[in-house]
Amino acid sequence: MRRPRAPSAIPVADLIGGLMDPILRRKAGMTSGLVAAWSEIAGPRLQDMTRPEKLVWPARRSDTDAFEPATLVVACEAAAALRLQHQTSELIARVNAFFGFAAVERVKIVQKAVNQPRPNRKPKLRELGPGDISRIDEMVARIEDPKLRDALRAFAETTLRRNDG
Repeated sequence: MRRPRAPSAIPVADLIGGLMDPILRRKAGMTSGLVAAWSEIAGPRLQDMTRPEKLVWPARRSDTDAFEPATLVVACEAAAALRLQHQTSELIARVNAFFGFAAVERVKIVQKAVNQPRPNRKPKLRELGPGDISRIDEMVARIEDPKLRDALRAFAETTLRRNDG
């Protein structure tokens, strides 16, 4: 009798893309693929200073209306706005190549901070006192393996430095 195969691992990026695409499509009119590929689309000079915000599709009046391309709204740092403005036609060509059809006709530049500084989430460590060091020495004194003893000592020191005492 054959055992049923366990499901293979699925990359997290595939799961997130499946979850985020409907949200991005509804809120911003685009897919996570465009956001993920932005560094390649924008190029090395603009990738850190710009970010795609949304695609604004023109309203269709009826089902017989011809397709009209969207406007790509790009957030841009003030320092890169002029460069982005000069490279707009190249950017449109790259975005359309990414989509595989003429999806974008115009680029609207919105100046805003793109790279937000990340907060320092490292815990503040306190200095160990002589009593703490002697406590750690007593805890690891009976451990015979030197590698295990050193690892446990380092773990205890880190744990005590994070705690208030």
